[in-house]
Amino acid sequence: MHQYGREFRPFSIGPFTIVPEGDEIPAGSGIPLIMGRKGAFGSGEHETTAGCLEFLASMSALKGCSALDLGSGTGILAIAAARLGAARVVALDIDWPASLSCKDNVLLNGMESRVDILCSELAAVAMTSFDLILANIYADIHLMLAEEMVAMTRPGGLLIISGIPLQDKFEVQQRFLREGCEQLDSRIGEEYASYMLRRSELRP
Repeated sequence: MHQYGREFRPFSIGPFTIVPEGDEIPAGSGIPLIMGRKGAFGSGEHETTAGCLEFLASMSALKGCSALDLGSGTGILAIAAARLGAARVVALDIDWPASLSCKDNVLLNGMESRVDILCSELAAVAMTSFDLILANIYADIHLMLAEEMVAMTRPGGLLIISGIPLQDKFEVQQRFLREGCEQLDSRIGEEYASYMLRRSELRP
């Protein structure tokens, strides 16, 4: 949730190094995530994006999995999941300029064979199941789509949810727990909360 500007410089989050298009990848850097400089949201500097990247880095079972990045923006989370071994990632956003930015970034990172970009609503992939769902979106959208998101996560699969203002964190957290999720981890930032959840084998 950051708009790139002239001061966008390489920086690291966990094992990742976010590198602006055209810059050299710094020596000794981590897993590179190359991001275009054109306006779009999600360079990784915002605490919500950083929290999601930290959760992804902590996962040990990404290799070969299928993932959905809901509200993908620049595609940074989709690209990070692919870099960590996800076999197929759907980057979904309702905003056309965001989808174009995502496509550019996927190409910059050479991830076009593993990341599919789709400009549409969640209903477009409602019949698909995923091992992992990433959703860095507004709290009211979490509340509205929680049932569908959990239903689309395979039993035992993971959800990483973020973009949740602190005043809404309890309501959103409880919504997903009622849908049959178990909380595995959390990141409580200065203004926003992020959660890693597991879908139970049997829903309530």
